[in-house]
Amino acid sequence: MLKAIDPVLSADLLWILAAMGHGDDLALVDANHPAQTIAGATASGRLVRLPGLSLQRVARAVLSVLPVDDFEPQPLRRMLVVGDAQAVPAVQREVQAEIDRALGRPEPLAGLERFAFYEAARRAFAVVQVGDPRPYGCFLFRKGVIAGEPG
Repeated sequence: MLKAIDPVLSADLLWILAAMGHGDDLALVDANHPAQTIAGATASGRLVRLPGLSLQRVARAVLSVLPVDDFEPQPLRRMLVVGDAQAVPAVQREVQAEIDRALGRPEPLAGLERFAFYEAARRAFAVVQVGDPRPYGCFLFRKGVIAGEPG
C-alpha cells in the first residue's frame, strides 16, 4: 500500500501509467474485449487484468494519476454501439461522469466504430481489462503532460 495512491492501482498498472509518454493511449476495456490479442500488438505488449472491478471504479483510479492530453481535440474515446451510434450505454455514462469529475469540467468521449476502436487499441501503449461484463465498456485515454521545474 502507498499513501494517497488508490489501491486499485496495482504495481503493474502503475508501471504502465508511469512508462507511458505524452500522446500514448491506454486501452481500458470490458471483460468481453479480445484484450489478450489486442495487447500483444501494443507498444508495451502488456495486459493488466483487474477482475471483479467495474469500469467506473478503474477509470476513477486511473484518472487520479493520469494527466489527460489537452493538445488533442479528442483525447478520450469510446467504442460506438454497433447499429446505433447515438446510443450511450450506462457503462459509458458512468465512465463519462468519472472523466468529468477528474477534469473538473465536461470532456465528451469521442466515438469510434467497433473495428476502428480495435485498430486504435492495437496502437495503444497497453491494455487494462476490467472484470465488468457489460458490453461497450471500451475506452481509450490519451496521456498528457505534467509541466514543471526539475526537482
